[in-house]
Amino acid sequence: MQWLTWAFLIALAAETLTRLWLGSRQIAAVQAHRNEVPELFRGQVALEDQQKAADYTTARVRQGRWATVVEALVKFGLTLGGGLAAVDTVWRDTGLAEPWRGVVVVASVVLLLQLVGLPFSLWTTFRIEARFGFNRVSPRLYVVDLAKQLLLAALLGGPLLLATLTLMEHGGARWWVWAWLIWLGWTLGLTWAAPTFIAPLFNRFSPLTDEALKKRVETLLERCGFAARGGVFVMDGSLRSAHGNAYFTGIGRNKRIVFFDTLLSRIEPAEIEAVLAHELGHFRLHHVRQRLVASMLLTCGGLALLAWLAGQPGFYSALGVPLPSAAMALLLFVLTVPVLTFFATPVMSWWSRRHERQADGFAAEHADAGKLAAALVKLFRDNASTLTPDRFHSGFFDSHPPALERIGRLNELVLAKK
Repeated sequence: MQWLTWAFLIALAAETLTRLWLGSRQIAAVQAHRNEVPELFRGQVALEDQQKAADYTTARVRQGRWATVVEALVKFGLTLGGGLAAVDTVWRDTGLAEPWRGVVVVASVVLLLQLVGLPFSLWTTFRIEARFGFNRVSPRLYVVDLAKQLLLAALLGGPLLLATLTLMEHGGARWWVWAWLIWLGWTLGLTWAAPTFIAPLFNRFSPLTDEALKKRVETLLERCGFAARGGVFVMDGSLRSAHGNAYFTGIGRNKRIVFFDTLLSRIEPAEIEAVLAHELGHFRLHHVRQRLVASMLLTCGGLALLAWLAGQPGFYSALGVPLPSAAMALLLFVLTVPVLTFFATPVMSWWSRRHERQADGFAAEHADAGKLAAALVKLFRDNASTLTPDRFHSGFFDSHPPALERIGRLNELVLAKK
């Protein structure tokens, strides 16, 4: 399988160069329109906001380009550079038995990757986000959050990793089927538990106290045939960021509607209703179910492929690992497959944008499309989202339609109802 060596190198180079090229296009696009607000947004977005969005986008993309280069070097260093083999050798010398040795090998590599990414996270939080007035995280809170995340990863991900490695070693040729079933149960259980047991570890959730807004929300839910028995909550998003948002979380009877306090302070009740109608559209149009099924199928196929690759000695040697093991197979798979499938990204982005357009249409039927457009313009402005992205960059990465397209379509829906 020495062809795999060249396939990986070519794919890694192609991914890196494509990301850098798209980043350059994005910077050029937003800077070219920095000093002119698009006609559709004039009167709603000030020139200073347009300039801020351009500069904010540029700063994030420039940092992302550095991160792209470092990520490529790390992937090369861990694979063909011998990094994984070195970590494996260190733990082999301890005499630790499987599958525990595999667990600590994987954990060591994950921690190493976390350390590599830490400077970029710190720069984003305390330089870029702070420079543009979004960051509200103190150094102490940052450390506390990081410690909680690592502890949760160990407590929740550790048993899943241990079960997977055990099945790879002793589960026979069909180990991947059992691993998939365990993963499925773990994912569904985590999705159910997250709103009640995990999210409150990081944020405070308070019941919505604005009775007028609460009544409006409840009326909309009834009109759309949606039951959220978990309730409607306000999250103290302002504790960490000035960005505003709203989301649904949970499954089954544990669904919960959450508004950021920063969002409620910026948009009117009728606009909140329209934003909520958009989110309801994702549920009523079965987008959440479709994405869950797609994730299940991709995971199933990925595990089947991993099972086949793990049995090929050439898979390890072609990627810089001399001694095969379950942990090495898993790590090589996680590091290389995203590189080899990178150019499928636009397909997934297209699918997501299609869902967003459909959810906008649903919102226009059950609420006021004009109010949704007004709310989105405020969110674009207050979150410093660029109104003029590069079309190739947007087509490759953006999960939502570009602002001009989205607001233009909502305005057409408003006119169609008159």
